[in-house]
Amino acid sequence: MDPISLQLGTKNLHGCLVRLLSRDPEWLSAKVKLFLPNADLGSRNQALDPTQRVILQLQKLHTQGPTTWKSFIHCVCMELDVPLDMEVPLMSTWGHEDGFPSLLEIGEESQSDSQLHPGLKRPHQSCGSSPRPKQLRKQQRELAKRYLQLLRTSARQRYGDRTPGPGQPLAFHQAYVPPILQWSRASAPFHTQEGATTGDPKAEDGANVNIQDLFSTKASKGPRVRVLLGKAGMGKTTLAHRLCQKWADGQLDRFQAVFLFEFRQLNLITGSLTLPQLLFDVYLRPEASPEAVFQHLKENAEGILLIFDGLDEILQPCSDKETADPEDPASALTLFSRLCHGTLLPGCWVMATSRPGKLPACLPTEAATVHMWGFDGPRVEEYVNHFFSDQLSQEAALAELRTDRHLWSLCAVPALCRVVCLCLHHLLPGRSPGQSAALLPTMTQNYMQMLLTLNPRGVLPAEPLLSLGEVALSSLESGKVIFSAGDIPASTLAFGADLGLLTSFCVCTGSGHQDTGYAFSHLSLQEFFAALHLMASPQVDREALSQHVTLHSRWVQRTKARLGLLDHLPTFLAGLASHACRSFLSLLAQREEEWVTAKQAAILQALRKLATRRLTGPKVVELCYCVGETQEPELASFMAHSLPQQLPFHNFLLTYADLASLTNILGHRDGPIHLDFEGCLLEPRCPETLAGCGQVENLRLAGSKITARGINHLVQALPFCPQLEEVSFQDNQLKDREVLNIVKILSCLPRLQKLDLSRNNVSVSTLLSLTKVAVTCPTIRMLQVREMDLIFLLSPPTETAAELQGDPDLQGNANQRKEAQRRSLALRLQKCQLGVDDVEVLIAQLREGPQLDEVDLSGNQLKDEGCRLMAEAAPQLHITKKLDLSDNGLSVAGVPGVLSVVSTCQTLTELHISLLHKTVVFTFAPELEEQEGIQKRATFPDSLTFQMPSEPSLRSPRIRLTHCALQAQHLELLCKELGGSCCLGHLDLSGNALGDEGVALLAQLLPGLGSLQSLNLSENGLSLEGVCSLTQCFSTLQWPLHLEFSSARQHVILRGDKRGRDLLAAGSLPEFQAGARLGFGQRHVPRSFCLKECQLEPQSLSHLCKSLEKCPGPLEVQLSCEVLSDQSLETLLHQLPQLPQLSLLQLSQTQLPPRSPLLLADLFSLCPQVQKVDLRSLRHLTLHLRSSEEQEDRCCWFTDCGLRQEHVEPLCWLLSKCEDLNQLDLSANLLGDDGLRCLLECLPQVPVSGSLDLSHNSVSQESVLCLVEALPSCPRVREASVNLGSKQSFWIHFSRQEEAGKTLRLSECHFTPEHVPRLAASLSRALQLTELTLTWCFPGLEQLTVLLGLLTWPTGVLTLRVEEPWVGRAGVLTLLEVCAQASGNITEISISETQQQLCIQLEFPHQENPEAVALRLAHCDLGTHQNLLARQLMETCARLRQLSLSQVNLCDASSLLLQSLLLSLSELKNFRLTSSCVSSKGLAHLTSGLSHCHLLEELDLSNNQLGDEGTKVLLGALEGKCRLKRLDLSHLPLGGSTLAVLTQGLGHMTLLQSLRLSRSNIDDIGCCHLSKALRAATSLEELGLSHNQIGDTGAQDLAAVLPGLPELRKINLSANGIGPAGGARLAESLTLCRHLEELMLGCNALGDCTALGLAKGLPQHLRVLHLPSSHLSPEGVLSLGQALDGCPHVEEINLAENNLARGVLCFHQGLPLLRQLDLVSCEIDNQTAKPLAASFVLCPALEEITLSWNLLGDEAAAELAWVLPQMGRLKRVDLEKNRITAYGAWLLAEGLAQGSGIQVIRLWNNPIPSDMAQHLQNQEPRLDFAFFDNQPQVIPRGT
Repeated sequence: MDPISLQLGTKNLHGCLVRLLSRDPEWLSAKVKLFLPNADLGSRNQALDPTQRVILQLQKLHTQGPTTWKSFIHCVCMELDVPLDMEVPLMSTWGHEDGFPSLLEIGEESQSDSQLHPGLKRPHQSCGSSPRPKQLRKQQRELAKRYLQLLRTSARQRYGDRTPGPGQPLAFHQAYVPPILQWSRASAPFHTQEGATTGDPKAEDGANVNIQDLFSTKASKGPRVRVLLGKAGMGKTTLAHRLCQKWADGQLDRFQAVFLFEFRQLNLITGSLTLPQLLFDVYLRPEASPEAVFQHLKENAEGILLIFDGLDEILQPCSDKETADPEDPASALTLFSRLCHGTLLPGCWVMATSRPGKLPACLPTEAATVHMWGFDGPRVEEYVNHFFSDQLSQEAALAELRTDRHLWSLCAVPALCRVVCLCLHHLLPGRSPGQSAALLPTMTQNYMQMLLTLNPRGVLPAEPLLSLGEVALSSLESGKVIFSAGDIPASTLAFGADLGLLTSFCVCTGSGHQDTGYAFSHLSLQEFFAALHLMASPQVDREALSQHVTLHSRWVQRTKARLGLLDHLPTFLAGLASHACRSFLSLLAQREEEWVTAKQAAILQALRKLATRRLTGPKVVELCYCVGETQEPELASFMAHSLPQQLPFHNFLLTYADLASLTNILGHRDGPIHLDFEGCLLEPRCPETLAGCGQVENLRLAGSKITARGINHLVQALPFCPQLEEVSFQDNQLKDREVLNIVKILSCLPRLQKLDLSRNNVSVSTLLSLTKVAVTCPTIRMLQVREMDLIFLLSPPTETAAELQGDPDLQGNANQRKEAQRRSLALRLQKCQLGVDDVEVLIAQLREGPQLDEVDLSGNQLKDEGCRLMAEAAPQLHITKKLDLSDNGLSVAGVPGVLSVVSTCQTLTELHISLLHKTVVFTFAPELEEQEGIQKRATFPDSLTFQMPSEPSLRSPRIRLTHCALQAQHLELLCKELGGSCCLGHLDLSGNALGDEGVALLAQLLPGLGSLQSLNLSENGLSLEGVCSLTQCFSTLQWPLHLEFSSARQHVILRGDKRGRDLLAAGSLPEFQAGARLGFGQRHVPRSFCLKECQLEPQSLSHLCKSLEKCPGPLEVQLSCEVLSDQSLETLLHQLPQLPQLSLLQLSQTQLPPRSPLLLADLFSLCPQVQKVDLRSLRHLTLHLRSSEEQEDRCCWFTDCGLRQEHVEPLCWLLSKCEDLNQLDLSANLLGDDGLRCLLECLPQVPVSGSLDLSHNSVSQESVLCLVEALPSCPRVREASVNLGSKQSFWIHFSRQEEAGKTLRLSECHFTPEHVPRLAASLSRALQLTELTLTWCFPGLEQLTVLLGLLTWPTGVLTLRVEEPWVGRAGVLTLLEVCAQASGNITEISISETQQQLCIQLEFPHQENPEAVALRLAHCDLGTHQNLLARQLMETCARLRQLSLSQVNLCDASSLLLQSLLLSLSELKNFRLTSSCVSSKGLAHLTSGLSHCHLLEELDLSNNQLGDEGTKVLLGALEGKCRLKRLDLSHLPLGGSTLAVLTQGLGHMTLLQSLRLSRSNIDDIGCCHLSKALRAATSLEELGLSHNQIGDTGAQDLAAVLPGLPELRKINLSANGIGPAGGARLAESLTLCRHLEELMLGCNALGDCTALGLAKGLPQHLRVLHLPSSHLSPEGVLSLGQALDGCPHVEEINLAENNLARGVLCFHQGLPLLRQLDLVSCEIDNQTAKPLAASFVLCPALEEITLSWNLLGDEAAAELAWVLPQMGRLKRVDLEKNRITAYGAWLLAEGLAQGSGIQVIRLWNNPIPSDMAQHLQNQEPRLDFAFFDNQPQVIPRGT
C-alpha cells in the first residue's frame, strides 16, 4: 500500500479519491499548479493515462508535507461534490467544519484572510453540495467530548494521588493542605460595590480565599486573569496541580477544560507556536480532528482555564510589537499575553503563578492578584496530622514544633514544613522530647538531616552527592532547572532518581518533538546541593566561595525581566558555615575539619563585611536569614548593633518567616530601633513576630495593605512591645472595625506617643467613637483628623516617664507630680462631614472629658445651629486655647447666636468671624488658677502683663467681625449681644458695609460697650464726614486716644493707648510716630487724630478743625495728602489758634506750596503756642505747640525747601518778629554765595540765640571769606564752622549776649594764594577771635607762612591750629622755621606728625627781649642758616611757655636746634616729648638743653622708644628740677638702676602733684623704693602705677605711704597683680585719703574683702570708681552699691566683668552727678535688671550706660524703655550680646519715640532676625545693630 493509502486508512478510499479526481483533471491540475508553482507538468505527464496522471499528481502533493496535503484535502471536500461516506473520513482527519484550514495545519505557511490562495473559496463560494451543518456540529461535539474526556484522564494520571514506589523515601502519601490565599487590594478588576453585592471574595477584607473563590465573579466582560504570587516553597506549583486534579475529579464543574503549562518547560521551545499547537502539540493532542476540537474550545472559551506556572522563570522576553492577526504564530510568552488581554480565546480564564517581583509588562493592569502566604498555625497542625499516620507520632511532632519557635516559623513555608516533618518522622523514634527539634535549628540543617534520613545508617556516598551538587550549581549559574539525560552522568542520574531527589517528565521542545526531562524535586533542593558543592568541593577555594555570598534585592527592578535562581544559595552557604555542619561537610569532602573550618570562616567573614554596609530593606532581611542560619551569637549581635536606628523597608513583600528572621536578629540588640514598612505587603500574621521584641521603638506600616486578620494579629502582638513610641498605619485602607480594634491597644502601650491612622476608610460614626476614646483614654493629648489624616498624639503617664527617665525630683515632689498629671486634650476634626446631630454627641462626650487645649471643627457642615450649639457649650468645655468652627456654613443671621459666648465665657480672649473667608475662631486663655501656674513657667513676652499696670485686670476679649456683610440695621442686635460682656478689649468690624450712617449710629452705641481698647472700622465705605462723626468719641468717652483714617486704603481705627503686645498680635511691628508714647505706667497720654491719603480742601479742613474743637487735650493731628494748596495751608494755619489743646501737627508725604516757609515763618507771631516748626523738602511739616505755661525757646527748620536769594530778606523780616528764636535751620536750600551774603547782612536783625545751619547751600570760598568779614558785625556769634568738602557743613552758633571770645573752624576750604591776603586782612579785623582751626585749607607751607606774616592784632591772644597732610611730612626743623615767621610772640608750640597737626599760640603785640637773645647766641655754634634760624626763633619764641612734640621723628639737626632754643627759653613751663623717636645723640642734646630749664613745672617723656641706657640718659634732665609739678614717664623701662635715678630725683621734688609711671616694669621691690621716695611728695595729687607688677607686697608698701599724702586725689593701680591681701590693706589705707576723687583698682583679684573694706569708708569726694574684673561677687557689689548710694560727687562707676547674678545694684537716694555706668559682662538677667533700671531714674546726669554681654531679655528691655523718656541727658546705651528679641527692640524704640536725647542704643548680636533689625532701624535710626560702632551721633531736634 502506498503512503497515501496508509495515511487515509484503506485502499478503497484511495481508489475512490482517484476516481473522483479523474472526473475533473483540469481542476486537479489547477490545484497542483496552485500548491506546486514550480512543479514540472510538462509533456511527459501528458503521455500517461488520466488515472496514472492523477495518482502521480497526488503523490507530488503528499510529498510536500502534511500542511500542503491537508490544505488540498480541505479543497477537495469544500469544492467538489464528494460523497458523504467519503467526505466524513476525510474531514475527520484533515478538514474543518467551517471549510477553512486551521492555523495548526497551515503552520508557518498560513496566510491572513487577505492573502488566501486564489483557488481557495469561502463556504459561500463553494460549488456543488456540502455536508449538512447539523451533522457537522454533532460530529464536532462528539470529537470535543472525546477530547475533554481524554484531558480528564490525562490530568488524573499526571496529578492524581500517587502511591510512592519502593526506593523513593521523599515521596509520602499525604492529603493536600491548602495554604493561605489572600486577595490583593491593589488589584481591582471589578468595582468594589459590585463585588460586595455579587459575592466577590474581595468584598470581605482579609478573608481566606479557597480554590472556588479564585474564579468566582459575575462580571461578563474583560479579561479573567488571576495572578498567584508566592515566595519559593509556598506551594504555587502544588496548587496548580491541585486545581488540575480537582477538575479531573469533577470538583471544578464550571470549567470544561483545564490546561497547565510550566514556563520552565516552555522555555525549551525555541520556535513560534500557534495556540492550537500550544494546546495540542505541547499539552495533549486530540485523537481526531483537532480543528473541530479547537473550534469547540473557542465557542466555549468561558469554560476554559489555562494555568501558567512559574511566570517568574520565563526566559524569552515578551514581544513589544503585536501583529495584525492575533492568531499568528508567536512565542509562548506572547501567546500568554494574548490570552490575558483577550485577543486569543476571548472569555477564557487565565491563571499564572509567580514569585513576587517585577511581573512581565504583558500582564494586563486589571489582572486580579492573589497572594499565597503558606501555612499558619492551624494549617501546620493539619499538615502534621496528615503526614503522620498514628496519633502518638502526630502529638510528638507537634510538641517538638511548639517548643521550638524558630522551627515553628520554618513550617510557615509548606515546602520546609514537609522537610521538617520528614526529618521528624525519622528522628522522633527513640529520642526524648526536645532532642529532635534541637537537631533541626535551621533550614540548612533540616535539609542536611533530610539527606541523612535517606539512608537508614545515616551515611551517604560522597561522590554522587558532590556530582549532583556540581550539576546543580552549573545549571543554576546558566539558568537551567530542567536537564536532559546528557547533562547528568548516568550514575548520578540513577542515584538522584532512586532517592527521589530528581523527578523525570516528558517535555516538548517543539512541534511534535518530545523528550524526557529531569529536575530537582524543588528549586530550593537544587540550591542546597549547589551550596554543598561549593563547601565540599576541593576545586572551589575560599575566595571563589566568598564571591557567592551575595545579597539579592527583591525590590521591583525595571532593568531585570525575571528573578534569579540563586535566592537561597547564600542562605544555605551561611547555614553550612554553622559549627553543627562541620562534621557532615568533613565526611562529604573527605577532608579534615580544619579545612572545612577555613571555608566556614570565609563565609562568616563575608557575612560580617556585609553587616557593616548600608543595605536596602530586602538585603537586610536576606542577611538576617543568613546570619540566623550560622547560629553564631557574636555575628548576630554584631549585625544587630550595626543596623541603623532608622531601618526602612519599602515596597516589597514580607512574610511571617521574613519578620521572624529579623526579630531574631533584633533580639541581640541593646538599643532601640525604628522599623518602617512603607508600601510593604505583609502576610496577615506577620505582626505575631513582633511580640516580645522590646527593641522596636517606632513601627511604621504605611501602605502595607494589612488586612483585618493582620490587624487582629497585630492587636494581640503590640502589647508585648512596651518600648513602642510611635506606630503608623497610613494608607492601609482600614475600615471601621479594624480602626476601632487598633485604638483598643492605646492603654496597653505605656510609652506610645503617636498613632497614625491616616488615609484609611473611617466613617463619621466611627470617628465619634474615636473621639470618645480620646476623651476617656488618659494618655491621649491630641486627636487630629483632616480629610484622610487621622493621628493620635499621646503623653506617657507621669509615673512611667519618671520611671524610665529616673527623675528623682518628680518622684519625690507630690506637688510637681500632681501638676504633671493634669491632662489636657486637643481635638482637631477638620473636614469630617460632621453635622448638627454629630455635634450634639460630641458636646456630650466633651462635657465629661478633661481640659481641652484646642477643638478644631473647621470644614464640616454645622451650619448656624451647630455653630450656636458649640458656642453655647464652650464655657462648660474648659477650652484653654482655641475653638475653630471655620468653613461650617455660618450665615449673617447666625452671627448673633455665636456672639452669646462673649458674655457667658469668662476665659474668651478673641473671637474672629469672617464670613467671606469662612473663618470662625474662638481663642481662650487658661482659667485663673491655671494661668498663674503657666505664668510661673512662661517665658517673656507672654509674661509681660505685669509690666503693664494700665492694662485692665479683667479679661478684655478681642472681637473681630470682619467681612461679614454687616450693615447699619445689624448694629443694635450685635451691640446688644456684646453689651453683656464685662469688658471688651478690641472690636474689629472691618470689611463690612456700615457706611457713614452705620458709623454715626455706632458712635452713639459705643458707650454701651464699655471701655474698649480699639475699634477697627476699616473697609466700610467711610468718607471724611463719617470719620469726623467719630471724633465726638474723644469728648464723650474716656478710652479713645487715637483715631486713624486712610481714605485710599479705607483704614479706620479708633484705639486707646498703644500696647506693644496688642499691636504685635498680627505678627508685625507698627510704625513709630514722633508723638508716640510708650504704654507703661499711668502717665498722661495725648489724643491723636491721623488722616492719611485724603483730599484736604479748605472746606474739609475747616469742618475737620471744627469737629476737633471740643476734643480734650493734649491733641496730636497728623495729616497726609498728595498736594496741599496755598489756600488749604492758610486755612489750616489760621485755624490753629482755635485749637488751644493742640500739641502736635504733622503733614507728611504731602506736596506743600513753595510759599510754605514764609507762611510758617509768620506763624510764630500769629499763633504764640507754636514752639517748633520743622519743614523738610516741602513734603514733611511738623509743628510742636505748647501752652503758655510750657513756653520754651522756639526752633525753625526749613530744610531742602528751595529757598533762594530772593526769599532771604522777607524770611528774615518775618523771623525778626520772633524774639525767642533758638534754632534756625536753612540747610539743603539753594542760597548760593549771593544768598549767603544777603543772609549775613540781615543776620543782626534775626534774634537767633542758639544755632544757624546753612549746610548744603552750594557755597564756595567766597562765602567763607564773607563769613570772616561779617564776624566783627555779629557780636553774639560765639562759634562758626565751615566745611566745603563732602560734608558741606556751615554752622553758626550764637549766645544770648555779646560773646567775648569767638571760635572759627574752617575745613577743606582749599584757599588759593589769592585768598590768603584777604583772609589775613579779615582775621586781623576780627579782634574777638580767640581760636582759629584750619583743616585742609592750604596746599603747602607757603600759604601758612604768608598768613602768619600778615596776621597782626593791636593786642590779644590767638590760638592757631593747622591740620594738613604736609605737616606730617615737613619735619620738626621746617615747622619751627615756619613758626619763626610769625608777627607776634609765640607762647605755645605743639607738633604732632602722626596727627598732622601744628598748633601755635600767638600773643600780640610783639615784644622783643634782646638781652636773652644775646645771652643764648653767645653759646651757639651753628652754621650760617641755622644760626639765622636760631636767632629768629629766639626772637619769636622769647616768651614760649609750652613746647609739645608728639609722635615726631627727631633728627640730630632738629635736636641740636632744640638744644639751642631751650637754652634761650627763660619762661618755659611745660615740655612734652611723647611717642617719638630720638637718637642717642639727640637724647644728649635734649638732656643738655632741658638741664638749663630750671623753671619747668611739667615734664612728659612718656611712650618714647627708649632703652634702658637712653632712659637713664634722659632722666639726667631731672636734676635740679625742684619746681616740677607733673611728671609722666609711662612706658619707659624703670627697672633697677634707672629707677634709682628716678627715686633720687623724686626726693627733691617737694612740689610734685602728678606722677604717672604706667607700664614701666615696676615690681614689688621697685615699688618699695618708690614708696620711700614718695614720702617727701606731700603735695602729690595723682599717682598712676597701672599695668605694673607690684603685687600684694608692693600694695602693702604703698598703703603704708598713702595716709601721708594728704592732697592725693587720683590713684590708678589697675592690672598690678594685687590679691585680696593687698587689696584689703589698700582699702583700709584709702579710707584715710579724705580728698581722694578717682580710684582705679581694676583687673586685680581683689575679692569681696576689698569691696567690703572700701564700703566701710568711701572718700566723701569720690568722683570715679573703677573696679572692673576684680573678682567681686554679688555680696561685694551689693555692699559697694549701698555705700555709693547718695554720694553727691560720683560721676563714673565701672564694675564690668564682675558677678552680679542674683545680686541687685540699686540706689534709693540716687547719684545726682553720675555720668557713666559700665556693667559689661556681669551676668545681669531680667530679674536683676528691674531694680537696676529703677535706679537709673535716680541718676539724672547719666549720659552713658554699658550693659553689653549680659543676660538681658525683653523684660529688661521693657524696664529700660520705661525709664528712657525720664533721662534727659542720656546719650548712649550699650546692650550688645544680650537676649533681646525684636519685641524688646520695639519697646526700646517706643521709649526713644518719647523725645529722648539718646543718640544710640547698641543692639549687635541679639537674637533679632536681620530683616526685622533692618525694619526697626529704618523706623528708628538710633537703634544700631551693626558690629562696628559707626552710629552717627544724631542729636534729636529740640534737645
